[in-house]
Amino acid sequence: EPGMIESEWYIDVLGGQVWYKIVGSSGSVPLLTLHGGPGGGHDYLESLEELASERPVVFFDQLGCGKSDKPDNSSLWRIDRFVDEVTLVRDALGLERVHLLGQSWGGWLAIEYMLGKPAGVVSLVLASTSASIPQFVKEARKLIAELPGEMPECVRRLEAEGDFNNPEFETAIMEFYKRHFCRLDPWPESLMRSVENLGGNIVYETMNGPTEFTVIGNLKDWDRTERLGEIVAPTLITCGRYDELTPACSETLHEGITDSKMHVFEHSAHMAHLEETETYIQLVRQFFRDLE
Repeated sequence: EPGMIESEWYIDVLGGQVWYKIVGSSGSVPLLTLHGGPGGGHDYLESLEELASERPVVFFDQLGCGKSDKPDNSSLWRIDRFVDEVTLVRDALGLERVHLLGQSWGGWLAIEYMLGKPAGVVSLVLASTSASIPQFVKEARKLIAELPGEMPECVRRLEAEGDFNNPEFETAIMEFYKRHFCRLDPWPESLMRSVENLGGNIVYETMNGPTEFTVIGNLKDWDRTERLGEIVAPTLITCGRYDELTPACSETLHEGITDSKMHVFEHSAHMAHLEETETYIQLVRQFFRDLE
């Protein structure tokens, strides 16, 4: 039965075990998904299970979140360890040929992974992501400046004071998220689970920082714009018109990756696979079919 979990279990990685599940079985080349956050867990990507009608779809919770181990060891929260984790997951599951989809932070992880020239990546989907964190932060700042009334000033002031729990700040953040994170009302239950995973998540705080756009963690200078030409896999780049990782971020990816195409979802923010699920699934399904 499509949509049936074929298997779920644990894989050993540096620092603990990560949980995975495979939905669907036979058919074409498997899809391996890399979730966002860091620390968001796979939950909000569950709408991609629809692709399991013709191929296995593999989800896993990266170390430090969801159903995976959550070790108290800050030295583990580095992009290169997460890259090694992707390699270990592929090896453990025998994913010799694979489509790779990275959403948001998962896209940064996918780019970093691809720069290591892994074998057997049939294609790459970069969903709502960027080639550079400085570019993303610059773009997000423009979106904050467009928030209504006193909100932009309020964000600037309270951020400078480090007063992230101030109710005024939280109101402005919610407005930002409603516009640029997910425009569905209410947010889908799968997304709420991922948001809960991020509450007080040490991985997110270490690598990102206190909010989506206050990137003061160890990722803050990450920028692979100059190296995008090294990515040779056929690449589909997607984003939402209102995305916190703006279409300009996707354009940079599109310009840098030779064999790439780009699609903007006109009614979506950062979660096109949830906000316009049917169209999203159709696009990705066709992209994989054309390559096979």
